[in-house]
Amino acid sequence: MKKYDSVIFDLDGTLWDTCHACAVGWNNVLDRHRIQFRAISSEDIRKVTGRPHEECVRSVFQGLDEEELKILIHETMLEDNRVIAQMGGDLFPGVREGLAVLAGKYPLFIVSNCQAGYIETFLSWSGLSGLFKDHECWGNTGLGKTENLDRLMKRNGLRCPVLVGDAPGDQKAAKECGVPFIFAEYGFGHCPAPNGSVKKFEELLNLL
Repeated sequence: MKKYDSVIFDLDGTLWDTCHACAVGWNNVLDRHRIQFRAISSEDIRKVTGRPHEECVRSVFQGLDEEELKILIHETMLEDNRVIAQMGGDLFPGVREGLAVLAGKYPLFIVSNCQAGYIETFLSWSGLSGLFKDHECWGNTGLGKTENLDRLMKRNGLRCPVLVGDAPGDQKAAKECGVPFIFAEYGFGHCPAPNGSVKKFEELLNLL
């Protein structure tokens, strides 16, 4: 592959997995407000990961009225961050060591469809904040991944970045911004015909 000037990562499904902690958080909100719904599982979270938070909630809690949905949209954002700060998530194998190596070669960035404060929670819990130069997310801007990727690139003067992600939305954003896309096959989604792919995080070290 050609030389890049930076590497931009998606977060969930690419660097870590917080589906269990998020399921705990969502069930906490259901219990707190006595909202009648089945218990939320890690698999429920995994199926919607990668979308903006509001869209995730509306997809999982179909059938609830708008007032209940608004409560869930607002409070699960806060509860996710609180629970994850306590429980943490599961870094994918090789992420911690691989990021340290890549940070010695490229400026690293994160772009995500997560809520405000979620990336900061990841950076604090993982102890990896010193490896990343900047980040952007839906919760900060209200914008989709394409717009946030474009905003991040312009803000940091990135001319030849590559995006690493695991979901079709990542691939779509990369294409719309004219950025090469590397598919993390170990993640949650499926992306046809990427510019490159890795079965495990360590493979990025050779690919880049």
